[in-house]
Amino acid sequence: MLRSQIEELEREAHAAIEASRSSSELEQLRVAYLGRNGKLTQILRSLGQIPAEQRKDVGFEANRAKGRLEALFESTLAAMLEAERRQQRQRDRLDLTLPGRRPPRGAVHPLTRVHDEIVAIFGGLGFSVAEGPEIETDFYNFEALNIPKDHPARDMQDTFYLSEDTLLRTHTSPVQIRTMRAAGGRTPVKIIVPGRVFRRDVPDASHSPVFHQVEGLAVDRAITMGDLKGTLELFAREMFGPKSRIRFRPSFFPFTEPSAEVDVLCFMCGGAGCRACKDGWLEILGSGMVHPRVLRNGGYDPEEVTGWAFGMGIDRIAMLKYGVDDLRLFFENDLRFLRQFA
Repeated sequence: MLRSQIEELEREAHAAIEASRSSSELEQLRVAYLGRNGKLTQILRSLGQIPAEQRKDVGFEANRAKGRLEALFESTLAAMLEAERRQQRQRDRLDLTLPGRRPPRGAVHPLTRVHDEIVAIFGGLGFSVAEGPEIETDFYNFEALNIPKDHPARDMQDTFYLSEDTLLRTHTSPVQIRTMRAAGGRTPVKIIVPGRVFRRDVPDASHSPVFHQVEGLAVDRAITMGDLKGTLELFAREMFGPKSRIRFRPSFFPFTEPSAEVDVLCFMCGGAGCRACKDGWLEILGSGMVHPRVLRNGGYDPEEVTGWAFGMGIDRIAMLKYGVDDLRLFFENDLRFLRQFA
């Protein structure tokens, strides 16, 4: 009885193996016939229930059938895996006759481009790049720059305070003090300070809580406002074109005296007046002679040396240079906008 069951089971397994179409289907059949609870395994477990004189012959037949099925499963699986690999290679085959796909060309971000231009222009004038921490102390951000705690100028800069004495810097000017102190009274000092600054502004077309500035500082013996004007005139010609002109307007900054706002002749209308400039001029930066108190805080004697400084917004320069009318475009990472600078 068991011998005929074994023969029938082997024929059934052979037919199922020949009909299988994938390695996964073949594995399921192997488990069904030869697995722990497979059909042939169940027969082998039931050998103890037959008479002892038949047990040896039936066991021999069952084990021989198991060996034949294992060999058949193994050879069929190897052939099936090889066929599947060939099919996969065919699917993945590269058609070398197809035209190539050129990878999309990236572009330097417009703010990075303007940053690099500014650094290159002032680098050509002998200025080195200085850096400072974005988390600053109240002393370096305000007090050392002639802005004591009760000074009304603090109202002009809505500040992110992290504690009573630490804050996110509202301008790059603290690096002026750090650089002068590190110089130990030596001259000349000529630096520019590009970097991120932070103010509590609501984002709109012309304001952002995070923006970028470049601070410039020169300290030496007997340098004047005329040196400042000549430096900024050269910068304007390099940045906006050889026909650019600048004008100084009196202003007020706590850390410079005298102070001046600097405008550049509108390069869109040539000074005739347009929607961008209204009166033919575009404001680009603030500047002035370093206040004697600031020089003292930096470790210099204002009776012996003088200095001048300026500060400009990289974002504003980029808006003017590229005709961008919304500051938020620089921070939204819209590829349609950025591709224009490729």
